[in-house]
Amino acid sequence: MEYEFNFPIQSKLKPEEYDALRKAASPRNIQKGTILQAGQSECHGLFLVRNGQLRAYTTNSEREITLYRLFEDDICLFSASCIMNNLQFDVYIEAMENTDIWVIKADVYKKLMESSVIIANYTNELMASRFSEVMWLFEQVMFHSFDKRLANFLQNEISISGSNLLTMTHEEIANHLGSAREVVTRMLKHFQTDNIVKLSRGSIEIIDTKKLDDICS
Repeated sequence: MEYEFNFPIQSKLKPEEYDALRKAASPRNIQKGTILQAGQSECHGLFLVRNGQLRAYTTNSEREITLYRLFEDDICLFSASCIMNNLQFDVYIEAMENTDIWVIKADVYKKLMESSVIIANYTNELMASRFSEVMWLFEQVMFHSFDKRLANFLQNEISISGSNLLTMTHEEIANHLGSAREVVTRMLKHFQTDNIVKLSRGSIEIIDTKKLDDICS
């Protein structure tokens, strides 16, 4: 699919800077479930999301946990790990739905960062934002009970999908939250007993958002 290249801060860039980015960017259509990045050893370039949804996560031999998700006009810096110093952990990028992206060559972006204060500042702001998201995740895991984490996740999914009917498996939720499927299933059954959700195979219907809010508060 061909579409116009748009960079989030292009109105602040010099014409030659925008032109360099545009020439270094190639469009790709990614199918749902595709792993675009598998660890820090890979350096594909920056992923700029045109539409759809990507998930950045880390994993060990037993579990995954979502670090953050990317939507329209979001940029994934970790897909260009070679331009960042001291990245000490593996990051995986997965398409959560069919997604159109631009892939910007890492070497071109790195040169622009070195020559443009605007691009350098924007990149630093992106890194700070991602760091804040990861720190928020750390706080959730360390200091919040699992029922609150699950309730918060369901709230976010309602906001993202625009529907109280969520089509996802318990395994998928466990991967987002860095937990075991059995733990997710057990807590969802508690929620169902409390008439907060209705469980069906492959889907979860939120039937009482007020109770969900009360758990999160």
